[in-house]
Amino acid sequence: MANDEQILSVSDLNREVRQLFADQFKELWLRGEISGVSIKSGSGHVYFSLKDAKAQIRAAYFHGGERFQSLGLSQGSKVDAFGRVDLFERDGTYQFIVKMLRPLGQGELFQRFEELKQRLAKEGLFDLDRKKPLPPLPRCIAVITSLEGAAIRDFRQILDRRHPNIHLRLVHAPVQGSGAGAWIAKAVEYLSWSKACDVIVITRGGGSIEDLWEFNDETLARAIAASQIPVISAVGHERDFTICDYVADFRAPTPSAAAELVVKTQAEMQESLENAAQRLRSALRLKLQGLKMRWQKADACVFFQRPEALVQSLAQRLDNAALRLPRGLTVLAERSRERQRLLSHRLPQGLNGYLQQRQNRLAQLNGKLAALDPRSVLGRGYSILLRADGRVLRESGEVACGNHVRAILWRGELDLEVKNKEKENGNCST
Repeated sequence: MANDEQILSVSDLNREVRQLFADQFKELWLRGEISGVSIKSGSGHVYFSLKDAKAQIRAAYFHGGERFQSLGLSQGSKVDAFGRVDLFERDGTYQFIVKMLRPLGQGELFQRFEELKQRLAKEGLFDLDRKKPLPPLPRCIAVITSLEGAAIRDFRQILDRRHPNIHLRLVHAPVQGSGAGAWIAKAVEYLSWSKACDVIVITRGGGSIEDLWEFNDETLARAIAASQIPVISAVGHERDFTICDYVADFRAPTPSAAAELVVKTQAEMQESLENAAQRLRSALRLKLQGLKMRWQKADACVFFQRPEALVQSLAQRLDNAALRLPRGLTVLAERSRERQRLLSHRLPQGLNGYLQQRQNRLAQLNGKLAALDPRSVLGRGYSILLRADGRVLRESGEVACGNHVRAILWRGELDLEVKNKEKENGNCST
């Protein structure tokens, strides 16, 4: 075997192939049909295959479970996937790492849907704490839908079977096509303003994303959020989600489910009343038992059996306190006088000590000030020479022969003329 022959391990080979994929293929769009979907509940990763009529490739969409489901994707859905080609080194299989999915032919609508959804979510329109509860038994229900569709028939069928005596207010509205969302928004605003009902139900049957698009209208979403009356959204089928569903107080998958949600059956209401009555009886029994125990304790109390004994005891305590009061005041006064005498003796001593400390401190500061006084240095035979401009003269090179300098002595000053000067190296100059 030749010495220059290179032998790679399987791991090395897969690593180099993976790097080759990274260098050769940048991020790209891939079109295909989804097959073999597997969504991991813990991590939210989605694993599936993208295929066409002649080939297929494994794909992984990390943390994309929620997005995958919100797009309504499933087995057989055709999509455009954006990502990169990668090699799974452990198995030696290559795959497509997905960063974005776009249903084929519906990408722009889904993008607009997601942008509006995220923006309204940041504003808090989907928060649970702003959701309003449903009344236990509404007297009037307003249904906003098309009277020509099947949704109203399904809703009325369930409502008539459960409570046919509930008043139903039907608001005919377009549920599809341009302007339908704004029309429904006006209906919601009117019902909220007029308080004409106890619950508002917005419903229609299923359809494509284009058919349901008006229920993603921002004006409608804000009208539902501002409504003072609880709103139930029952748009499309169970797998259909619109902005109207997210912002409404309750979401029902179908019109029939909305009717079941807004009105309980008579049997359910009867059971709720019986449970409430049972809880009320139990609470009353506990209350009565507590009051009875309090009455028994009060009946056994000495105060109620012999109230004069309590009065006598309090009178005796009052007499004893009256007897102790003069003596206590005398003792207190004596203690106060003794404390005053002690303080009067200690006060001059304390003031003298404090004054002595301050005087010693003042003497120390005076000594330090005198040591720092430049005139005390001049008193030992030194002087300060100033140039004509008033600056201190530190070396002979700062003046020339014939210049005048001023000398400050310990006492008095002199005006001097430079006749000659001597350099630091000992040489003289004139």
